[in-house]
Amino acid sequence: ASFLLLCFRTHLVTSLIFCLLLQPPHTQPSIITQPNIVLLMADDLGIGDVGCYGNDTLRTPNIDRLAKEGVKLTQHIAAAPLCTPSRAAFLTGRYPIRSGMEAINNYRVIFWNGGSGGLPPNETTFAKILQQQGYSTGLIGKWHQGVNCESRNDHCHHPLNHGFDYFYGMPFTLVSDCQPTEAPEMDRIFRRKLWLYTQMIGLITLTAALGRLTDLISIRWKTLACLTGFSLLFFVSWFSSYGFIQQWNCIMMRNHEVTEQPMVTDRTTSLILTESISFIKRNKHKPFILFLSFLHSHTPLLTTEKFLGRSHHGLYGDNVEEMDWMVGQVLDTVDDEGLKNTTLVYFTSDHGGWLERQEGNRQLGGWNGIYRGGKGMAGWEGGIRVPGIFRWPGVLPAGTVIDEPTSLMDIYPTVVHLAGGVLPQDRVIDGRDLMPLLRGAVEYSEHEFLFHYCGIHLHAVRWHQKDSGAIWKAHYVTPIFHPPGAGACYDRGFCPCFGERVTHHDPPLLFDLSRDPSEAEPLSGDTEPFFDTVMGRIGRAVEEHRRTLTPVPEQLSVYNAVWKPWLQPCCGTFPFCWCDKEADN
Repeated sequence: ASFLLLCFRTHLVTSLIFCLLLQPPHTQPSIITQPNIVLLMADDLGIGDVGCYGNDTLRTPNIDRLAKEGVKLTQHIAAAPLCTPSRAAFLTGRYPIRSGMEAINNYRVIFWNGGSGGLPPNETTFAKILQQQGYSTGLIGKWHQGVNCESRNDHCHHPLNHGFDYFYGMPFTLVSDCQPTEAPEMDRIFRRKLWLYTQMIGLITLTAALGRLTDLISIRWKTLACLTGFSLLFFVSWFSSYGFIQQWNCIMMRNHEVTEQPMVTDRTTSLILTESISFIKRNKHKPFILFLSFLHSHTPLLTTEKFLGRSHHGLYGDNVEEMDWMVGQVLDTVDDEGLKNTTLVYFTSDHGGWLERQEGNRQLGGWNGIYRGGKGMAGWEGGIRVPGIFRWPGVLPAGTVIDEPTSLMDIYPTVVHLAGGVLPQDRVIDGRDLMPLLRGAVEYSEHEFLFHYCGIHLHAVRWHQKDSGAIWKAHYVTPIFHPPGAGACYDRGFCPCFGERVTHHDPPLLFDLSRDPSEAEPLSGDTEPFFDTVMGRIGRAVEEHRRTLTPVPEQLSVYNAVWKPWLQPCCGTFPFCWCDKEADN
């Protein structure tokens, strides 16, 4: 009996094991925990400059390859139409007005490496969270979020104080002043006024001196000496900064060390590419995030000889095509190192193309396709609608196009969740995790409303009415173009946010972007039966949004914006700041 019982038990166990083996395996989640992340951000690139967004005359095969192998967003929105606030929002997942990175004045971006404003140390960037999750975090290229607060070496706004293990690039941004052969770009109208005032004061001083020497004017020598001293002091006060822009702003840094002052622009592109590839290779055995913040396609459009004259759109086109080649080199490195299936790659621009950037007959700014407006204009689509492309083979469906409203701020929660991190609970995060939308798990974006600021001024609001499919956009303020009907502010170089050169609309201009993406035909109560309903709902959303705002220090105040010699990064003994450590290497 015991033998029969033993046989029965043996048969039972064997049968159970056999049945278990026949069971289909549980489906493993296709998403990889802690993937590598490569974030590619162009500078001033218009959405109309890219092949996969409709441009058939500029060659961007590598960016187009990303879209073919991944997901393309057609309504990807920057949180601001200028570099500094847009990038602050990208890094923090928050509207820049929450961190004090929007301006109450006309200084809407960081103006000097030697200024005291910048991304506040108490802001938590995605790099800081990923660093805590064990990621290697690198930033190569443009920063433009400030450097120091109170002393030359406190580095309170520096990338390494915001979660990046490694930084190589420009703490500022490219400007035409970095290229001696180009016309000055930075604050050029203000500089002309300063020169005029200097000449007027100098002429008055010279006239008084000649009058005193010839006894034609009765003036005391002491008064004349004071006038002369004032003239010199006035000249030195502004020329010590504006006269040396190349020396103070056009510098390269590796971590906290200044490596080129001024930068040698002929080799900048190759160094940034080499640093990016090197970062990927030396960190391939652990999770990493690389934020490659291109200097392309901002003026002065640094382009190597290999690409000069290759495009159909002059120097700007050459520069864009070179940037696309750089994208290809980074993608090839990811693929060659066997990281393609474990790496999320993202491509975008910080805001729309700069329509007003011209020199004579040369157009040096980008094209925003069918969208109205451009860089500096917070309300019109051309200033804020940017490329948004994701690639992650095996996780994101290839060749997908998504028309839902999304934001550059969404990158923050997306990468934090992928890294296994937790979003800060002590502050408002405006971005939304994009992975469910990108993978097709949900149909709609989580954004119902998006708020479009120009400085601290709310210019427009977007409402995604999901039940109807409409995307309403109300403009409270719009810039006055010059010349009239030109589509930009060509007389100033930038459209203002406030003052006499803007129009306040009451009732607001209303468009349905799902039917009129070019914002050509404003709706009214006569042409849109739901006009009052839509405006009422948007108005309530604005009130709710404003209740979430809290006062914070203004990082772009006039005081923070001005150049301070004691904060200027310097690779020598100030003011004798000069070095070329890349040549020494």
